[in-house]
Amino acid sequence: MDFGSITEFLGGKTILVTGATGFIAKILLEKILRIQPNVKQLYLLIRATEAKSAKARIQVEVLGKDVFKILRGKLGANFESFVSEKITPIAGDTSYENMGVTNDQLIEMHDNIDIVINVAASTRFDERYDVALGVNTFGAKNVINFANQCTKIQLLIHVSTAYVCGERTGLISEKPYAMGETLSGVLGLDIDSEKKLAEQTLNILKASNVPEKEIKQRMKNLGRERAKLYGWPNTYVFTKAMGEMAVGELRGNLPMVIMRPTIVCSTLKEPFPGWVEGCRTIDSVAVMYGKGRLILLPIDTNNIYDLVCLL
Repeated sequence: MDFGSITEFLGGKTILVTGATGFIAKILLEKILRIQPNVKQLYLLIRATEAKSAKARIQVEVLGKDVFKILRGKLGANFESFVSEKITPIAGDTSYENMGVTNDQLIEMHDNIDIVINVAASTRFDERYDVALGVNTFGAKNVINFANQCTKIQLLIHVSTAYVCGERTGLISEKPYAMGETLSGVLGLDIDSEKKLAEQTLNILKASNVPEKEIKQRMKNLGRERAKLYGWPNTYVFTKAMGEMAVGELRGNLPMVIMRPTIVCSTLKEPFPGWVEGCRTIDSVAVMYGKGRLILLPIDTNNIYDLVCLL
């Protein structure tokens, strides 16, 4: 599909976006609203306890960001009414069954959604294991289960990461992971067993009155240990790989795309060049260089520095 056909495809569609307060999701949302104002509805899943909190987070953490300034300028006084008509904040959490959405909203969403875009993720390399499993693995599982109940669904887009390949070198073919597949060759990987292990470990630590700070560190250590056992370098890419396994196993006949970006650093051209938010991965290197504090960066000149700027 070329750009024009994608824009046309989005017309009249109802789309669910998870992880809506994240960097990629904000750029995606702005792009859709700007290039295809005839999109029918955008459900934005927000981690919140109720609708009022979800709406407040959208206003402050999404629509209030500079990435929307071009669209605000274009629509002027009509901006607020336009986004109010197009955007429906949904309080929920992909870590829970049915994404934590209430029954009445579930029925409405199942009947209306055409496209599901799962961007929700924990991107910390050393996230505690229970948290990373909840979002990156079982969050993906819950989203695919939700999508399979949507009566009009035409497409699921699951955003993963290129680094599910681990630390392998050379030409790596782009193929999906089978359930239980590992990079180390160690047998026995099972996502339900991993979840049970994380829950049991956490319960034992709490029952032993281990201080919260130590619990956090031990759960981080557990994630690293499990990742290393099965051949992945850190908890993030390990749990994202298991998330891919879950959506692949449960997709059935659902049209699906798994996207594997490398390091996403900023916008390239639209809505304007160079928009970033916060200081995450590669951003810290760019900031330190810009301030003149980074004067040396050891690199292998034979390697390719793979960064993604979003159009």
